[in-house]
Amino acid sequence: MKVSKYLFAFLLFAGAFQSLPAQSQEVKVGDLVVSQPWSRAAPRGAELASSYLTIENKGTTPDRLIGGSTEIAEKLQIQQSSMVGGGLTLTPVEGGLTISPGDKVVLAPHGYHLTLSNLKSRMKKGTKVPMTLEFEKAGRVIVSFDVLGAASTGPVAPKASAPDDGKMKK
Repeated sequence: MKVSKYLFAFLLFAGAFQSLPAQSQEVKVGDLVVSQPWSRAAPRGAELASSYLTIENKGTTPDRLIGGSTEIAEKLQIQQSSMVGGGLTLTPVEGGLTISPGDKVVLAPHGYHLTLSNLKSRMKKGTKVPMTLEFEKAGRVIVSFDVLGAASTGPVAPKASAPDDGKMKK
């Protein structure tokens, strides 16, 4: 029965790794830190897709996300979603999105986001899509976006660990 104990332990160990949340990348460009880049999957034939991320300005001067590009779409545009008269309105962000010193700007569903227009191919769940983001001061940076499910609300946050009271656990 020793073999079955080892097999059980191995399967338990392997299963734990499969259930871990995806760890998103963090990219630094100038004084900015880009984190948690992700996109919603888009089926074949879809014209639009949305992408999201967090940008933190660790510097002392403001910067702006002014645009970008990707090979998977003809156009990448910064937009804001809002509810107007019971309907969803998408408004282009003219002049770019400002990231003030010490601030963190979160592009998320139902708010600011990147819209990919005239998709050239399918955005399939489980893949990564490289995009070039352009900032007014920090310049250009290539960021790899994780493609999640079409109805996803974002990456799964890692679970917080229990507080350590300094006592040994039995």
